[in-house]
Amino acid sequence: MTGTVLSAVDDGLRTITLNRPERLNAVNTEMQVELLAALAEGNADPATRAIILRGAGRAFCSGEDLKEFGGHTGDEEDVRAHIEMFQHISREILFGDKMVIAAVHGWAAGDALEWVIDCDLAIFAEGTRCFFPEVPLGVFVIGAVSALLPKMTGPQRAKELILFGEPFDARQALAMGIARQVVPADILFDEAQATARRIIELPGAAVGDLKRVLNRAYHMDVEGAMELETEATVRGFLDPSTAERAARFGGRCHSQGKCRGKT
Repeated sequence: MTGTVLSAVDDGLRTITLNRPERLNAVNTEMQVELLAALAEGNADPATRAIILRGAGRAFCSGEDLKEFGGHTGDEEDVRAHIEMFQHISREILFGDKMVIAAVHGWAAGDALEWVIDCDLAIFAEGTRCFFPEVPLGVFVIGAVSALLPKMTGPQRAKELILFGEPFDARQALAMGIARQVVPADILFDEAQATARRIIELPGAAVGDLKRVLNRAYHMDVEGAMELETEATVRGFLDPSTAERAARFGGRCHSQGKCRGKT
């Protein structure tokens, strides 16, 4: 597979790579469609025993591409379809048959951070930075984060992270339970592969049962949370002031030559 998402299988291990390095792998519509297809293919493929989700270039993913943001703020049907595509990606990660390991480096912001939280295991490179820009922009988190994050960090810390959108680093992610481990950047993918190989060596049916039963039992409120998230995010997208805030945010990033996760 070529394009904004790369997908390749080697001896049971499927590596899915977000591939817009020139935009810090910012998520556009094409990437949404290709990532959903790659995850669905991996979950349905008998030859795939585990999945690594990673980003090409300098970052895991900087979140939604603000160049497309304004195009999804006018029509409710379009907005709802746009948000549901993100939610479907999260469902493939959360409830697909295969264990998904996130290999995270550089930046993981917004939608990308939500996908990391959805993954079964997350390995962070030292120096990784993360944040949730949604509420400061006037929208809301998705990916079942409203249900998952409080169980990792506690409800007060989760509210703080989402409310203020302040960056946190890999070591803080480890302390909060978002990261499984933190490793030097130059061995990140090697460590993710080693973890995936340990999974592949286990009985596949038992691994699948573990993921299905644990996720369904522990996260029984996920689907309800995702429905509420979608409604809150649609409302935010349809608010005219949201596009204005996004434009100002993108403008600051461009003028500074960098930003806290988006370009």
